[in-house]
Amino acid sequence: MSSKLSPIINADDLLKLNNESEIVLIDARAGINAQENFKAEHLKGARYVDLNKDLAAVEKDPANGGRHPLPSFSKFSKVLSKLGISPSSHVVIYDDKNGSNAAARFWWMLRAAGHEKVQVLNGGLQEAVKKGFAVSSEIENFQKTENYPVTEWKLKTADIEDVEKARKSSEKIVIDVRDKNRFDGLTEPLDLIAGHIPGAVNVPFSENLDENGLFKTSKVLAEKYTEVLKNKSSENTIVHCGSGVTACHTLLALDYAGIEIPKLYTGSWSEWSRNDREMALKKPE
Repeated sequence: MSSKLSPIINADDLLKLNNESEIVLIDARAGINAQENFKAEHLKGARYVDLNKDLAAVEKDPANGGRHPLPSFSKFSKVLSKLGISPSSHVVIYDDKNGSNAAARFWWMLRAAGHEKVQVLNGGLQEAVKKGFAVSSEIENFQKTENYPVTEWKLKTADIEDVEKARKSSEKIVIDVRDKNRFDGLTEPLDLIAGHIPGAVNVPFSENLDENGLFKTSKVLAEKYTEVLKNKSSENTIVHCGSGVTACHTLLALDYAGIEIPKLYTGSWSEWSRNDREMALKKPE
């Protein structure tokens, strides 16, 4: 392994690592009955993190920050303490959606807090089970740590005004990682209005994965995003999704490809569509 830790870890390597060293294994699956499913079966030794309660401040109005705005620094510090994570911890995160859901979001948040030793499990829960990683229904006992020092987001973020300017600039790019049907306004399962931000380009996060649900190679991803970005810098690139969660899957893929992590628009379509902003909507039949 190179001096710079890869943001992706394969299940085979996790099995070896789990036998040889102390890691903090985090289950970040989300959605209906996520915690109950975790309690029923999870990778042995894993600790559960809740997207809505731990990785976001969902009590806020979605029109001001979207459905999953970032929590306060003090709240996130307490979350990391509760999970037993210290600045020296080697953290490996998985979910049941190929890392495309809260696993990627938690990875981004840890990196944004300045934590370097964090990886996402390639293929998620299903791949680890397939490779023979032990599962358990026992709740793990572990020591909490002192509050993790979180004082700023060290990775770049964008707000709604930044996106407004970027979408109109030929020197900048706004990438929407939702699936094409949502981008085209044909369907919208979560937000009030179907459509997309005018000027944004659609690069679905699912294209980061191969037919087996594993990340494509770093070389393939580098070629893909070099073409998408067309020499635009990370400072001039904004990535978003519905609420700032799956966008992190593409930020993870970019980091894996060796491309500097661009700005995350946390509010994403859930914020944009609830404000008086121009929207590209489905045209009447």
